[in-house]
Amino acid sequence: MKSAAGYIETHKDRFLSELIELLKIPSISADPKFKQQVTQTAEQVKTALEEAGCDHVAIHQTPGNPIVYGEKLLDPELPTILVYGHYDVQPPDPIDLWDSPPFDPIIKTTALHPDGAIFARGACDDKGQMYMHVKALEYMTATDQLPCNVKFMIEGEEEVGSKNLTDFVLNNKEQLANDIILISDTGMIANDIPSITTGLRGLSYVEVEVTGPNRDLHSGLYGGAVANPINVLSKMIASLHDEKNHITIPGFYDDVAELSELERAEMAKAPFDLEAYRKSLDIEEVYGEQGYSTNERNAIRPTLDVNGIWGGYMGEGAKTVIASKAYAKISMRLVPHQNWETISALFAAHFKAIAPKGVRVKVSIHHGGQGYVTPIDHIGYQAASMAYESTFGKKPVPQRSGGSIPIVSLFESALGQKTILMGFGLDSDAIHSPNEHFGLWNYFKGIETIPQFYHHFVALHRKQ
Repeated sequence: MKSAAGYIETHKDRFLSELIELLKIPSISADPKFKQQVTQTAEQVKTALEEAGCDHVAIHQTPGNPIVYGEKLLDPELPTILVYGHYDVQPPDPIDLWDSPPFDPIIKTTALHPDGAIFARGACDDKGQMYMHVKALEYMTATDQLPCNVKFMIEGEEEVGSKNLTDFVLNNKEQLANDIILISDTGMIANDIPSITTGLRGLSYVEVEVTGPNRDLHSGLYGGAVANPINVLSKMIASLHDEKNHITIPGFYDDVAELSELERAEMAKAPFDLEAYRKSLDIEEVYGEQGYSTNERNAIRPTLDVNGIWGGYMGEGAKTVIASKAYAKISMRLVPHQNWETISALFAAHFKAIAPKGVRVKVSIHHGGQGYVTPIDHIGYQAASMAYESTFGKKPVPQRSGGSIPIVSLFESALGQKTILMGFGLDSDAIHSPNEHFGLWNYFKGIETIPQFYHHFVALHRKQ
């Protein structure tokens, strides 16, 4: 019976060319002008699932972007694995910082990827990692080694908050019923240090608008006499952190659970080179909340960051103007137990309260989601651990991620099952940034490891 590694070696050129074709399509969910390309990508995912062995595949239309559902059901007595992924991608901006066009995939070798990496928007987040599951299914069906039922739910709105996924999940609970949910949309510590993400931060994403005078004003005639919305907004944003980089919104930390010293000590065992971290980012020093390590700041502590700020004249040359309006987009990463809707409301109330007279403030809440934790004694985690050990030759390290996948908490509340996060990307893969890439070794190693999860999960499930 052919091993996964052997099957991959035989078909690796095709596996790679198929992914390249998928990456060429600019399925940018944040920009409506790419609606046609988003739909085209959904169709391509549908075809790929059919060719991989799914007996039933359908595209479900939503008020937004379509959801692709596929299934291979062998026996109702067997356990069922639900695979989730997304085919939409982040906007590629700023384009001028890409070394190659973001939707013209190119393979290059790097220090971390001597076997090559594919550079393109969506390479790691999440087209490349999602497609590993499609190819893993192909291997298992082609070699008659699929040990259980499998369902796929691949959406096109993850990068804009999964706006329509909630209704789809709530309206299709029976169809989506499963024994475990499997996602590859995270990363691992290093190629020689596999890890499994056991926790995710939640998210609150807001946009603020500060309005001063009823029109743009001449800065010579009016400067110093009326509130400048850009100046005011800058001061308001600066006040959201104190001198210890602690967030100053009243009530913000009320539901933040402090980890025990034992838990923090276990987290600290994960390999981390602070000097290499600084060097990779070309920064002189790290920065963050006082009293916590870098790994704690970006995983177990909540944060508040400005993601964009604009207003006034931004063209070539000079224009002496006081803008009527100033804007900012702000995201808050939350830890388990913090409710994103509560935090959004606290932010809105505080931001309006700190505005000086002379300006008006509007806060728009875009989207959000809850944090999530998977216990390491869960059979899903144990199966994943054994899967990594079988292909990497060592046990993976459990770690919490600073990122957010808001729908994971929805899956648990609506479908009643835990999610296992088997990521194969690296932190250096530049997801959401120019020059995003995904190592070829990682891509093929994921395809090799995923079937091992299926077999170990089924074996552990039988023992329960």
